Amino acid sequence: MQNWQATAFNQVPHSANEIHGDKIAKAYGFKGGLVPGVTVSAYLCHPAVESWGANWLAHGSADVNVLSPLYDGEAFEVEVTPVSDTAYRALLRRPDGTVSASAEVSLPSQTPVAPQRRHDVMGNKRAAPPAVRENMQQLREQGCCAVAFNWLPEHEMHTYLLDETQLPQLHQMDGGGLANMSFILGCSNWVLARNAYMNPWVHMATQSQNYAPMPMGTALVAEMAVSDLFTKKGHEFVDVQVALFDAEGSTCFASIDLRAIYRLRGL
Repeated sequence: MQNWQATAFNQVPHSANEIHGDKIAKAYGFKGGLVPGVTVSAYLCHPAVESWGANWLAHGSADVNVLSPLYDGEAFEVEVTPVSDTAYRALLRRPDGTVSASAEVSLPSQTPVAPQRRHDVMGNKRAAPPAVRENMQQLREQGCCAVAFNWLPEHEMHTYLLDETQLPQLHQMDGGGLANMSFILGCSNWVLARNAYMNPWVHMATQSQNYAPMPMGTALVAEMAVSDLFTKKGHEFVDVQVALFDAEGSTCFASIDLRAIYRLRGL
């Protein structure tokens, strides 16, 4: 396990979540559009993929907290502190030394039992209801719709680095083509956004467990349940549990517990 450095890359400056664009982000006091939290998380998991390869994508876990913004084009360093042969702690530092995110990453000796697919009703293409407390509580009590995704080379999250040759070989499109954590964790964001309209909103933390590598061309289904709603410092938070399944079978690729601010203070 070694520290590593790279340059931050905002893959989605024109995202429907306008916190990733300069105009809205600056209106909330940021320097510019935020690099997605799932991309920041992928930076912290990068050493695991480099060291443990596809084995980590099949069995590994990560607990990531995004603490402060990271901006497109910023140099960053991931400081790795080994805990054991199969676990490490990591900090992502910006050029001024600010810690942007932290993580605990491991390769468990035993993989937890994977979630079972519920076969939730698939969502339609109608506009999602606005993310206000009443609607979020309804999702918690009545359930959420499932959403289909595809892991394809043209997906905006097919890389988490502008220079794709710096990705681990198994994540490169002309290499292994296995889905990276920016896409895998991103599915938890997108299924939430398809169940409740949020703009802007902020990804805060994930606890994730991998169960199988996701090959290129995979059609998958994300199922979601709202587990908690709370207010802190004027922001409205939601905790959701997400599981990603092979659309054509019963394979579970990953489970993700996501925490997000669905309504920023002042909205």
